[in-house]
Amino acid sequence: MHDEFLCHVTAYGICGGRRVGVPLGTYRAPTLALALWWLRDRAMWMAERLDPRPGLSHLPEGALTPVAEDAPDVPEQLRTWCADPDQQEKVAEELASGRLVRIATRDDTTEYELLAESVDAVRMARTQPRCRGPRRRVTVTNCH
Repeated sequence: MHDEFLCHVTAYGICGGRRVGVPLGTYRAPTLALALWWLRDRAMWMAERLDPRPGLSHLPEGALTPVAEDAPDVPEQLRTWCADPDQQEKVAEELASGRLVRIATRDDTTEYELLAESVDAVRMARTQPRCRGPRRRVTVTNCH
């Protein structure tokens, strides 16, 4: 029943005292497998941009600086999530069940969010009477 999935990647930060979301990508996946692939691909894309390899020709000298030892390692958390088959299976089960899935991690200044949901579940939720309470459970998987 859940054949198409909407996937989003967003970064949230504070600007002018307000929480602001910056969309980093959206994909309408025609299959569950492609939705999972896209989420992993975007997680690795963010990890590479947050933690590029030193010595790359496009980086000027001094562009990378070390962070505190106790700073959250968002790139490593994203890479770990991508490589964890149990987490991938959990996300697949939740999406196949029509539940919205949220994978989030944060550092000192920014929250990074991967979000996916079934197009069919969204359509079905629109037809349900509002008095029935929550339409679907939100699963939050923090990458730390």
